[in-house]
Amino acid sequence: MLYHILAVGDVVGEPGLKHLERHLRPLKKLKSIDFTVVNGENTSGVGLTPEQAWRIYEAGADAVTLGNHTFGKMQIRDMLEEAPWLLRPANYTGRAPGHGCEIFDLNGIRIRVLNLIGRCDLDWKAGDPFTTADRLLAKDRADFTLVDFHAEATSEKLALGYYLDGRVSAIWGTHTHVPTADERVYPKGTGYLTDLGMTGPIESVLGIEPWQSVESFLGGLPGRYKPAEGPCKLQGAVFTLDSDTGLCTAVERVDIR
Repeated sequence: MLYHILAVGDVVGEPGLKHLERHLRPLKKLKSIDFTVVNGENTSGVGLTPEQAWRIYEAGADAVTLGNHTFGKMQIRDMLEEAPWLLRPANYTGRAPGHGCEIFDLNGIRIRVLNLIGRCDLDWKAGDPFTTADRLLAKDRADFTLVDFHAEATSEKLALGYYLDGRVSAIWGTHTHVPTADERVYPKGTGYLTDLGMTGPIESVLGIEPWQSVESFLGGLPGRYKPAEGPCKLQGAVFTLDSDTGLCTAVERVDIR
């Protein structure tokens, strides 16, 4: 039997969150989605609050993943311990609150969601995402395994994709907010996309006011970054998975404006 998994790129600011609330459920209906993962680590710009996490969940996410801004809003600490659907990178130190791997039940189908963070040019203090994945994949049985790899370097994302090929159902990248055009099924059956893109303002630099980013590159003082205004986009991908094999048969990018 085929299942359709939707992965949604980083939600940026209140504009991105409102766009998600408006369009996620219609998109799920249109694409016959069975399970949805949304990256929410930029919902407050840097991090997210418990109230924002609940809004993402109530908008239609089955799992909410995070990244390098997990603790940008420290009030999320308790919720990371209490909400099984809210995941921070699994290769963070064991002293960090929360967890990075969870198994969800979908009418008897066990779906494992694994959240990892890259170390190349992003978080050198995190543990090795490759060996962390090995350890967690060996821990429990699942029919499907989905991996959100929150990483900066394209090479690190591609390498982890090849490393996990045939052992996970799908792996996608988040963090850089710009969608890539390399959606594919790897040789051993794992669905892959280097970066989903973002959910936020179209006329922006990674979701923030363009003039602030320009001022920063000119060497000025842009001030506290704020989300851009105007029309938004929801970017991500649909992975079609086969329950007989646990692997992927197709990957389709989505961009809802």
